Amino acid sequence: MFAIYRNGSVGFRNTIDNLYKIKKTDSPNNVEMRPNDDTLFQEFLSSTKEKNAPIKEEALNAYKKIANIDTSNQIFHAKDVMTKNCIFIDIDKTVMDAYDKLKEHKINQIPIINSEQKVISLIDKGYILDLIVDDIENTELILNKKLEELYLDELITTDPITDIRRVSKVMLDFKLSAIPVVTQDDILVGIVSKSDIIRAVANTPKLQLWS
Repeated sequence: MFAIYRNGSVGFRNTIDNLYKIKKTDSPNNVEMRPNDDTLFQEFLSSTKEKNAPIKEEALNAYKKIANIDTSNQIFHAKDVMTKNCIFIDIDKTVMDAYDKLKEHKINQIPIINSEQKVISLIDKGYILDLIVDDIENTELILNKKLEELYLDELITTDPITDIRRVSKVMLDFKLSAIPVVTQDDILVGIVSKSDIIRAVANTPKLQLWS
């Protein structure tokens, strides 16, 4: 399941098929969702809400069959690969604060959240550089602007139990270097970057990215 945020408001939350329709990008082939994936997704949610019970085996195997995955192989979700307790920045901080945090932690992008820990957008060094270049004579003014004053790019997110193959597909097709992982209540719980995926492939022999 994926979502699109525009300045903190959810404009879309649905399956990967509908994401490609909304974004008018070539639809996925081998890893595409089928219509009844929505039903399976709800089964996943129901089973995990029951005292943290594991996903029902029959639902999991049905999902693997639809996705053309060997049912003997384990499915890996975003939550299995993501960086937990990821670095983030509050929306009431400045552009300079964001740049300093990116530099301090040697990361390429950072999620922006509000006071309720809900994700708003993502900011990176390229975005900051574009702001400065567009108004080079007012660099200091721009750097002191609060993030909440900016028009932030729309953000694609995923939820913790999305198949990591679909996350990888979306990141490749939409040229995303990272994708935040959020709950159904929009709370940021982690982030999946290209480095996270490469690390998982290298260290997890059973991980299947493509069927």
